[in-house]
Amino acid sequence: MSVEPIRWEEGAAVVLDQSLLPNEELWVRCETVPQIEHAICAMQVRGAPLIGVTAAFGMALGARDLAGDAQSFMSGMREVGERLSATRPTAVNLFWGIQRMLKGASGVASLGQASRFEQLVAMAEEIRAQDIAMCRSMGRHGQALFEDGDTVMTHCNAGALATAGYGSALGVVRAAVEAGKSIRVLARETRPLLQGARLTAWELHRDGIDVTVVPDSAGAHLLSKGAVDRIIVGADRIAANGDTANKIGTLDLAIIAQRYNVPFYVAAPFSTVDFSMADGTAIPIEERAAVEMTHVGDTRLTPTGVPALNPAFDVTPNELIAAIVTEEGISTSSHRDNLQRLLGGKHP
Repeated sequence: MSVEPIRWEEGAAVVLDQSLLPNEELWVRCETVPQIEHAICAMQVRGAPLIGVTAAFGMALGARDLAGDAQSFMSGMREVGERLSATRPTAVNLFWGIQRMLKGASGVASLGQASRFEQLVAMAEEIRAQDIAMCRSMGRHGQALFEDGDTVMTHCNAGALATAGYGSALGVVRAAVEAGKSIRVLARETRPLLQGARLTAWELHRDGIDVTVVPDSAGAHLLSKGAVDRIIVGADRIAANGDTANKIGTLDLAIIAQRYNVPFYVAAPFSTVDFSMADGTAIPIEERAAVEMTHVGDTRLTPTGVPALNPAFDVTPNELIAAIVTEEGISTSSHRDNLQRLLGGKHP
């Protein structure tokens, strides 16, 4: 059973602090909007789907202290949404979760204060449950892309820890294993915060799935030796044409995959697809603090006075992506048309 990194418990969103893994498994109670903001900004929670779920609980917590009539309630909820929207700019699921909760809030605005809070907590719980169900559906669809005996390379963490549970890219791996296929995972370390080495390795090893950590810089070498059969990653935002923003270093790996004819897959729920963006050039790229590059804990790695750049994401053009796996099915070509077809007129 994969870990489920967020739950509602006795008036609080309880989250697994991923910044401490794998050395410490600490669950943190978030009882206020500022605590939710901190959890997202400090990457106690991370991964686009999980950020969206966490923001939904943050919106519910914001409603708890909002009294007054329907108009003042909605004004306060919009302010909470603006605060949460400022936490991380790239993951579109954050904004999707906030907007879904705002829509729900408008439907309960005429109720009493306690009832509003109760209804919005139930809505956030529904979003959490739906996220797990979507991940399992992605897994069922995507596992057909894998063959027994495959060695699969991953980048960053798109697993149970990046979602409400089960995972997107790693959900596909889990589903393949559950289908009886022997799958080996090569988890790229994913600098500078090592989400692959710390998180992907932790959750796969915990679930008994064969995983080995490899350096980010070993991608070309391993693919050139035929050591990788396929690559699968998650996504923080997918433009309407299939251009995909994911953790920095994904673009490098996609280019290498094309050079060595290794299929490159993306797995993400439709909440990650931003149909308002025609292509990936408009996707905002988060720039994180230089200290993540210059230090590990309190230990400085770089000379004092030397600056560091720390872009958190890059954008992979759709032509490098062999398949996009969603909860509704798989797009294998002409992603702009196929994503719309898979959506089938439903609102993402």
